[in-house]
Amino acid sequence: MLELADVNEPAAEGEHTIDEISALAEIPSRTVRFYQSKGALMPPVIRGRVAYYGPAHLERLRLIAQLQDRGLRIDAIRDLFTRIDRGEIDLAEWLGVEREVGASWADDQPRTVTESELYALVGGKRPGLIAELVRHGLVERHGDVFLSKSPALLAVLGKLEAVGVDVETSAQATAILQKHMHRAASDLLDLFVSRAKSGHVAATDAAALLSALRPTSLEAVRVIFGREMERSLRKLHESGKLAELPARARRAKPRR
Repeated sequence: MLELADVNEPAAEGEHTIDEISALAEIPSRTVRFYQSKGALMPPVIRGRVAYYGPAHLERLRLIAQLQDRGLRIDAIRDLFTRIDRGEIDLAEWLGVEREVGASWADDQPRTVTESELYALVGGKRPGLIAELVRHGLVERHGDVFLSKSPALLAVLGKLEAVGVDVETSAQATAILQKHMHRAASDLLDLFVSRAKSGHVAATDAAALLSALRPTSLEAVRVIFGREMERSLRKLHESGKLAELPARARRAKPRR
């Protein structure tokens, strides 16, 4: 509901009409009304028949714009502000967590490349290569360019192909890793969140915890996966199955 004031009371210093606050926030007046209707913006003060908006409204409008730039929908923004106003969460802490969540762990972002750039990513060029990459979902064709979902994985695929591993095998290996890494990541986050709630993790805040987890968890994955590969390779070797792998010809056929 709108807050009613004395009809003869003049506008306080720093207060603005809807057109003035819209100009300061660089948004249309109808957008201000839309935010109010959704509950994301607090109602104005009514003096006489004029609605006035103060510094808090301007700050809220600018914050809404920032959060929308980060991909939040207006309903989610409203719910966030509701929790902040209730004192359930701290805005600065939430923004820190959101920044950490949005930060890249793999340093590997999707990008659009030309055909020549795609060959450069893979590190080789041969007939049918692009068709295989598209067929196995490793890249998407968009006219004359290609969307590489993971340039880093394409580089790994190229190294494997150079030693005789075909694209289909690499794609299946990627799916295996993604399946198990997804489960591991979910289980690890569930563990840390539950332990933090019970007081066993003494991080100052969630943002600090995520910041610390990034380098340490990546290093742990490297070490643990490396050790498990060593263990599996020894077991495979002891079983004699490695000897069953086909060997490349050690010498070329003599010319006629």
